Amino acid sequence: MGGKSDLIECRAEAPHSCALCPRLAAFLDVHREREPGWHNGPVRSFGTEHASLLIVGLAPGLKGANRTGRPFTGDYAGELLYGTLIQFGLATGKFDARPDDGLSLERVMITNAVRCVPPENKPTAVEIKTCRRFLAARIAQLAELKVMLALGRIAHESILAALGRRQRDFAFAHGARHVLESVGGRQLVLHDSYHCSRYNTNTGRLTPQMFHDVFHAIARDLKSPPPFTGPS
Repeated sequence: MGGKSDLIECRAEAPHSCALCPRLAAFLDVHREREPGWHNGPVRSFGTEHASLLIVGLAPGLKGANRTGRPFTGDYAGELLYGTLIQFGLATGKFDARPDDGLSLERVMITNAVRCVPPENKPTAVEIKTCRRFLAARIAQLAELKVMLALGRIAHESILAALGRRQRDFAFAHGARHVLESVGGRQLVLHDSYHCSRYNTNTGRLTPQMFHDVFHAIARDLKSPPPFTGPS
């Protein structure tokens, strides 16, 4: 007979009371006391269950998604991400850095490898592994999924682990494109990008043009993924 842990294993979204990672749960408890008006819990995926594109980030920012309850909302990373989605016709409305801004995603879903905010934006290897059950379930439940975008190395590695793929077969690199054949009877394409964080854009590690180039490649794959791998 299945217990509570079995029920959690099958969910694509962590319950707000999730305490699977003691350090993260304790960190959230502190901020529930300090900022009772914030979301302060696992951040649910944002988008449509009919998504063809799944975008995976690292984890909620303390004053961003952990505050607002929507991925990439409330800090700088969302400005580049959502602005790009609108530009490429993958979102409609206006991004105003708040969950009630009316923004709507078009066949896109956004989630994180780790659903709770980690201290100093650094989840541990154990926390990443523990939270992977939700990412695996999220991928499995998107029946129309064709393309995934990993924002950063941890997201890339978490996607591969969730799908049972060997890391050495799919090296992370900005602009890389990987075909993950026969995943649950379907072909999925994984694109890599440096994370759209303020640090990466301020240092020039990631420019808007570099980010847009990745989305040009994604747009091609959403139309008709060709059978080859390598950088786009």
